Amino acid sequence: MDVGDSGKGLYDHLYRRFFENRAKRQGYDFQHAPSGSAPSPVVTFRDRLRWWGRWKRRKVILAARDRFQQDILDLKKPPSM
Repeated sequence: MDVGDSGKGLYDHLYRRFFENRAKRQGYDFQHAPSGSAPSPVVTFRDRLRWWGRWKRRKVILAARDRFQQDILDLKKPPSM
């Protein structure tokens, strides 16, 4: 039986490519995932990082994270008319 026969499953072409290239690979392939169409969210700050101001930055980062999560959850809701 050939590993990764085409037409047998959804990921067979990936398995076949893995087994063909396994001798010359080092490390992992999954760490180089494609980025997709949306950029990663970025939180910017006006001031330099200071040890005594880290709680303010953490508060801003957590608020941005909550906002992004709420945006994702709002995608599931039907539009209001």
